[in-house]
Amino acid sequence: MLAMALAALDATIVSTAVPQIVGDLGGFSVFSWLFSGYLLAVTVTLPVYGKLSDTFGRKPVLIAGAAVFLLGSLLCAVAWNMAALIAFRIVQGLGGGALQGTVQTLAADLYPLKERPKIQSKLSTVWALSAVAGPGLGGVLAAYADWRWIFLINLPIGAVALWLIARHLHEPERAGTGTRARVDWAGALAVFACGGVLLTALVQGGVAWPWLSGPSIALFGTGLALVVVVVLVERRAAEPIIPGWVWRRRTIAAVNLALGALGLLMVAPTVFLPTYAQAVLGLAPVAAGFVLSVWTLSWPVSAALSQHVYRRIGFRNTAMLGIGTASLILLAFLFLPYPGAAWQPTLLMLLLGAALGLFQLPLIVGVQSTVGWSERGTTTASVLFCRQTGQTVGAALFGAVANGVLASRLGGANDLDSVTRALDSGGTAPEATRRAIADAVHAVYLGASCAAALAFLVLLLLAPRRFPVLKEADEADDQDADQVTLGAVKDAVTEDGR
Repeated sequence: MLAMALAALDATIVSTAVPQIVGDLGGFSVFSWLFSGYLLAVTVTLPVYGKLSDTFGRKPVLIAGAAVFLLGSLLCAVAWNMAALIAFRIVQGLGGGALQGTVQTLAADLYPLKERPKIQSKLSTVWALSAVAGPGLGGVLAAYADWRWIFLINLPIGAVALWLIARHLHEPERAGTGTRARVDWAGALAVFACGGVLLTALVQGGVAWPWLSGPSIALFGTGLALVVVVVLVERRAAEPIIPGWVWRRRTIAAVNLALGALGLLMVAPTVFLPTYAQAVLGLAPVAAGFVLSVWTLSWPVSAALSQHVYRRIGFRNTAMLGIGTASLILLAFLFLPYPGAAWQPTLLMLLLGAALGLFQLPLIVGVQSTVGWSERGTTTASVLFCRQTGQTVGAALFGAVANGVLASRLGGANDLDSVTRALDSGGTAPEATRRAIADAVHAVYLGASCAAALAFLVLLLLAPRRFPVLKEADEADDQDADQVTLGAVKDAVTEDGR
C-alpha cells in the first residue's frame, strides 16, 4: 500500500507546484512534460514489468522498481534545470510502472478469491486518496517549504516500504523462476519505443503542434512502423514480453478492451468536471475539488461489496450492471439545469463511483483468477496498460472535442483565452463563456457515456458468460501444476464455446 501510494501521489503532486518550479528552473513551454513524461514511462513499462515478475518473481521486481523510483525522486530533488527535471521524472516513471503492476498482481498471489475484493478495495482506496491528496500536498510543500520537498518526501516513505517488503514479503518457490530464465530484452525495448512514440503523439497532438502537422504525422507513422517491429520481434521470441495469448483468450481480451474504455471515460470527470464546477457553478477551487473527490468515497465501498453480487450473477454480469449504470449516470449529466446547484453533479459523481466500483474490481479479480501464477503478472500488466492507454487517448480525444465546441460557441479558436479568464473570475465570467464551457463539458460527458456503452457491448459480445476460474487448490501448486490446470480449462472452454 505504501508503494502504491507513492506511485499514485507522484502522478498528481506536481500539478499545484508548477508556478514555483517554473519560477526557479524556467522552461514554461515544456513544463507539461513533467506529467507526460511520467505517464509515458509508467504506461510503456507495465507490460515489461509484468513479464519480468512472471519470470523472476514479484519481490525482486517490486524491490528493483521501488529503488529506481526512489533514485528518480532523489535526482528530481537536485535537478538544476527543466530538462534535467523532466528526464528524472521519466526515471521516476520507470520505477512507478513496477509499483503499479506488481502490487496489483501480488494482491491476487497472496489472497484467495474470497478475500481479494476486500484487499483490492483497500488498494483502490489508497490509490484514490493519494491521487486526490496529491495536488493539495504539493501546494502546501511548495508554498511553505520548497518544491524540492515534493520529491524528497518520497525517500522516507519509500525506505519504509522497501524495508517492509524485504522483510515481510515471502513468496513460495516456483518452478521455472530464477536468473537462468530467458528475458526478451529486444521485445522490451521495442515495446518501450513503440509505446513511447505513439503515446507522445497522443499526448502532444493538438497541444504542442496541430494534429495534421508534420511532427504529428511523423510520430504516428513511426509508431505504426514500430508496431510492425514489435509484432515481428515478439513472434520470434521464446518468452515474449507481450505474448499472443493475451489477445487470443476471450476473457483477457474482453477485459483489456473494457478497461481501456474505462480509462477513456474517466477523463470526463477527472479533467473537465473541476473546470465546470469553477467556471459554470462559480465554486472555489477547493469546493470544485470536493465535487470530484466524492467518487473516491463510493468507489471502494462499492468495490468491496461487489463480491456479494458477482458470487450470485458472475463476474461478467456484475461488470455489465456497473458499466450500464455508469453510462446512464454520465448521460444524465447532460440534463442538469443551467447553471444548476453544486449538489447535483456531486450526487452524480457519488453514484458514478458506486457504479464503476461494481465494474472495475470484478473484472480485475475475475481475469486474475483465470490464469496461473506464471501468467498472472503479464495478464495484470496488460489490463493496467490498456486502462492507462485509454486515459491517454481520452485526454487527447476529449480535449479536441471540448476545444471544438468552445471554438464554435465563442466564435473561433482565438477566443479560447476567455476560458482561462472564466476560471480566474469564477462565476463572474461572461454568460456566453459560461454557456460555452457548459456545452463543451456536456459534449465530453456524452462521449464518456458512449465509451461506457462500448464497454458494455464488449462484455456482452466478447466476454464469456462465465469466466473460466482456476480452483484455489490448483493455485497453491507449483508452476507446472498451474499449466496443466490452465490447459484443461482452455480445452473445456474450446469444447463448450464459453
